[in-house]
Amino acid sequence: MDSSPVMFDCNGVSNSDVQKIIIDTDPGIDDSMAIMMAFQTPKLEILGLTTIFGNVSTKDATRNALLLCEIAGCPSVPVAEGSAEPLKGGAPEIQDFIHGSDGLGNLNLPSPKSKKVEKSAAEFLVDKVSQYPGEVSILALGPLTNLALAIKRDSSFVTKVKRVVILGGAFFALGNINPAAEANIYGDPEAADIVFTSGANIDVVGINITTQLKMSDEDLDELKQSKGRHAQFLWNSSKFYRDWHVKSDSVYGIFLHDPVCFVALIRPDLFTFKKGVVRVETQGLCVGHTLMDQGLKSWNSENPWTGYKPVSVAWTVNVDKVLNYIRSVLMMP
Repeated sequence: MDSSPVMFDCNGVSNSDVQKIIIDTDPGIDDSMAIMMAFQTPKLEILGLTTIFGNVSTKDATRNALLLCEIAGCPSVPVAEGSAEPLKGGAPEIQDFIHGSDGLGNLNLPSPKSKKVEKSAAEFLVDKVSQYPGEVSILALGPLTNLALAIKRDSSFVTKVKRVVILGGAFFALGNINPAAEANIYGDPEAADIVFTSGANIDVVGINITTQLKMSDEDLDELKQSKGRHAQFLWNSSKFYRDWHVKSDSVYGIFLHDPVCFVALIRPDLFTFKKGVVRVETQGLCVGHTLMDQGLKSWNSENPWTGYKPVSVAWTVNVDKVLNYIRSVLMMP
């Protein structure tokens, strides 16, 4: 497969090689990187962005998604606003201390000129997947509330969607919101458990994989000096994110969570996956914990993992090739 990036045509292209995707997102600095990569990837038709809380509130995620489409030169790409709260209700936890009060590193950009569509995110997801059955992949970069609502809205959604690639979980590794849980799953554990056990064709990329890849301070300087179409915007927004990494993890650079998940969507050959049923803890000390049955034992009786379709969990990653791919796309003129 040719990994050379080619500029995306906002209007899409009609040949059969095009991959249709919807990005469910809570932008977010590393979300912004992944979204810009999507707009610069060959044979990729972005049907729309749907928004969710997480790095920012859902309302701010919608604003940022509209801004990112405009910055990418694709203001006509539809943005559908998602749920403002998790399935069980209550105010979501917002990660503004990581991404800034505006979610974009406190750049405080002007308001977008474009507007969100009238449909909710769940409606948009169901309608697009029904319009193109078996053709639409979803890149899920935040809590999975919108996907769970789409499944509740239309049970056939799980058979019509081509593939769901999820950034979430910490498989046999420590979490990043607490030792037990990763932030996206912790943000709505009930929704995550619905999605993981839905029977859809799912690939999951956890932080056990994404924390193996980072842009160092030297990489960020190279991004700044490059002629990348969006390099200055991404570098400016990343400064806040980088400083948080130093304080939190003693990492001089940034982890590339969302960009790595995007690469898993378009270059799955750079990863290995292991299949197993994944369940999510929804209460108690370990709420948000993802636990996979690796299939190493034949159980003598039913348990909460039996009877569900396995999902594919990213197990290894070619760090050098994925990092080089991300850098090449972000620095592309």
